[in-house]
Amino acid sequence: MNMDTKTYKKFAKAHAPKSPCLKNCVCAFLIGGAICAFAQLLNSVYGQYLSMSREDAGTLTSVTLIFIAVMLTGFGVFDRIAKYAGGGTLLPITGFANSVASPAIDAKSEGFILGVGAKIFTVAGPVILYGTAASVVWGVIYWACKALGCV
Repeated sequence: MNMDTKTYKKFAKAHAPKSPCLKNCVCAFLIGGAICAFAQLLNSVYGQYLSMSREDAGTLTSVTLIFIAVMLTGFGVFDRIAKYAGGGTLLPITGFANSVASPAIDAKSEGFILGVGAKIFTVAGPVILYGTAASVVWGVIYWACKALGCV
């Protein structure tokens, strides 16, 4: 079957399953909101009941969310939640933890060095690399502006 790009796009669109956009948005909102509410609850428990400073409570909340996301990824639960929540599970901490843990778990059978060690940052690596590079560039710009009296 030989067809041009325009015809192929029309064919693909006609045969693609329709996505229930409103349902997907509501699920993402509700589950993402539930994750955020849970994080706020953790933050309040750490701050008020354990008498931690605001910074320490925030740090421990982030670490707890990362731990839970990695554990759920390891047990295969995170993927089932993400199937229904879509973008709601991609909150920065939980989504990033899942993106680091998933390739490492998948490559476990190849060994710790060539499997886990080599694959752990395949998804998150570019985020870390370009995030670090961007922070250096903005740091230099800020330093230069401060040295010149712009800030």
